[in-house]
Amino acid sequence: MTRPETVTSAPTLDLLARPSGGFAMVAMDQRESLRQMYAAATGERVGDERLTSFKLAVAREVGPHASGFLIDQDYGFGQVAAEGVVGGGLIVAVDALQQDPDGPVDDTSIDERVDLAAARKAGAVAAKLLLIWRDDEQRGRRLETAAEFVRRCADVGLLSVLEGVAKPAAGVSEGAFEGPGAIREAARELAGLRPNLYKAQVPLGGAAPEERLGEECALLDEVIPVPWVVLSQGVERDDFPAAVRAACRAGASGMLAGRAIWSDVVGSGDVPGELRARSVPRLRHLAAIVDEHARPWHTPREGAA
Repeated sequence: MTRPETVTSAPTLDLLARPSGGFAMVAMDQRESLRQMYAAATGERVGDERLTSFKLAVAREVGPHASGFLIDQDYGFGQVAAEGVVGGGLIVAVDALQQDPDGPVDDTSIDERVDLAAARKAGAVAAKLLLIWRDDEQRGRRLETAAEFVRRCADVGLLSVLEGVAKPAAGVSEGAFEGPGAIREAARELAGLRPNLYKAQVPLGGAAPEERLGEECALLDEVIPVPWVVLSQGVERDDFPAAVRAACRAGASGMLAGRAIWSDVVGSGDVPGELRARSVPRLRHLAAIVDEHARPWHTPREGAA
């Protein structure tokens, strides 16, 4: 990925927002994780063509109803950009994922194969980088990677969407891991780099009363100096609407989610039909929550704590 000449006209988040100023965006950049979902649903390990076919179906059926649509270059970005089926802004994933075939994402880096200037020319308005945040000896290196990503996006006139996912450091058990605190620390550190948009985990995995989720999200909002949205990974599908509502009431500007919208369609014999029957109504419901409760992205924010 080469550094192009600086672009002087900066885009705004209106390119990804609904008229309300909130975000109801769909994530379709899962790679080996999607292959794992197919294996769980069908009992077989599917090939790349099956993954791409599913992603394109989501883009065609659900994408027109989303204020933004996130996809990776290996499994569909070029086709989605060429077809122009996405209703909102197109986001290209630029994270290279370190992930065993049957395991979770362990670490990430910037995928140097992704040409940001070419992606912008093809129709992308934003790029997204996932950072696995751990309190370990690699913390500084990851912060430098995130800062470089934000700079590169600004250079080519793309909006930067930075996603921080907090995980335990090596040797720290899940039981000893203080999740909400780590999510806040990751947000404080990464959102402090001033990406255009920060993508955060739902505290407590969304598995708490809405009032409790709201309290945790309010603490999260205090440390984020830029507009932010929540992701759905780790949250039960039926719990996600309440989690979005709690986050938005606490200061979030919406959501960028995948699994909560389309996960139960994976392995279906009629993917387009099931997406229309299940996923589109879910997205519309989430968009209504965003319109009612989200902080519009352009609302002035106080400095982070």
